[in-house]
Amino acid sequence: MVSTASVTREQLIDALNEDLAREYQAIIAYVTYSQVMKGAQYMSIAAQLVIHASQELSHALLIAQQIDYLGGTPTVTPKPVKSSKDAKVMLRADLDNEIETIGHYRTRIRQADSLNEFALSEILRRIVTEEQDHAIDLATALGIDVPAIPAGD
Repeated sequence: MVSTASVTREQLIDALNEDLAREYQAIIAYVTYSQVMKGAQYMSIAAQLVIHASQELSHALLIAQQIDYLGGTPTVTPKPVKSSKDAKVMLRADLDNEIETIGHYRTRIRQADSLNEFALSEILRRIVTEEQDHAIDLATALGIDVPAIPAGD
């Protein structure tokens, strides 16, 4: 990945498109998982996943708008979605994806700041707040602490 100090506008666009692909992945996963989880113990988190799906769509729209603003074309391809019939496997996949996404957005904030794209930085900070809430919800449903978030690229 590109270091924060040397990022170009084109590299930032490419990185944001990777982020957008992760947002699409999250939308698909949350929509699917919220509907296929079975068991009373998962009803509450399944309802939360419906809310998460809506928030991820909002994130995708914001990221696509910023890619367009920067002169790029938003990607149309999601990252692969893990499939399972096991609710714990689904929740863990979502949690792992959220942790990865938060790390990437932390890097993206520094990159945007280095290019004086402060509005983008603020949008990403708001998104990170919701992504962290998602990670908390998922970890709670799994009965674990939120994993450490990598420092980013």
